[in-house]
Amino acid sequence: MNQKKLNSAFDLTGQTALITGGGTGLGLGMASCLAAAGAKVVLVGRRQDELTKACAEIGAHAFPLVGDVTKLDTAPALVDHAEKLAGPVSILINNAGVHLKKPATETADAEFAAVLQTHVFGAFALTREAGRRMIERKSGSILFTASMASVMGIPLVVAYSAAKSAYVGIVRTLATEWGPHGVRVNAIAPGWIASAMLDKALSGDPARKAKILSRTPMNKFGDPEDIGWTAVYLSSPAAKFVTGVLVPVDGGAAIGF
Repeated sequence: MNQKKLNSAFDLTGQTALITGGGTGLGLGMASCLAAAGAKVVLVGRRQDELTKACAEIGAHAFPLVGDVTKLDTAPALVDHAEKLAGPVSILINNAGVHLKKPATETADAEFAAVLQTHVFGAFALTREAGRRMIERKSGSILFTASMASVMGIPLVVAYSAAKSAYVGIVRTLATEWGPHGVRVNAIAPGWIASAMLDKALSGDPARKAKILSRTPMNKFGDPEDIGWTAVYLSSPAAKFVTGVLVPVDGGAAIGF
């Protein structure tokens, strides 16, 4: 295999990616990597300042788009706006999310529903709209940001676990239903990734940090780019025969002891 063919396998030139929660954290990491691979990236979020800063960091191939995935009826307009900014959306990354850490017995119905509204209902509404257009074009890649909570029991996050576990079923069903139309659907399950959010979660809790590292065979935290390059692969021609999978990027945490 020559270098040109190798490079083209991971080349996203001419592709447009719509990334929810794209202004910070893992969303920004994925957006940066997809842009580096040649894609135009439309970053969706609720805060204009975050999105503008993120797009300036990425460069000319990044476009900010203020939107709220919990407002389900706005999904068609959101995709319309993204396509006006950067062309037909060929890659969708459902990354927007909220977290709730509470004992299950203290988790109210409204709190449980709010987590599902963002992760499940919001992601599905956008996926349905973008997927319809991808089916018409006979091509597309859809990714969901799943979690370690999709594959293992983690206490105090029952709503989050329910939402992230739902992604696994959605991915498998849509991969089966849309595969004949050229649309691939996959998920990434990040492990513990170095970020401001993780720093905050572990601040003043050395025992928790030690527990996480002790059950991670690689004995370290990941970087946002670890998730980003996985997203590039799953969105690229290199993964043209990959659909319906959940890819842990976790330093071995899901199988560690």
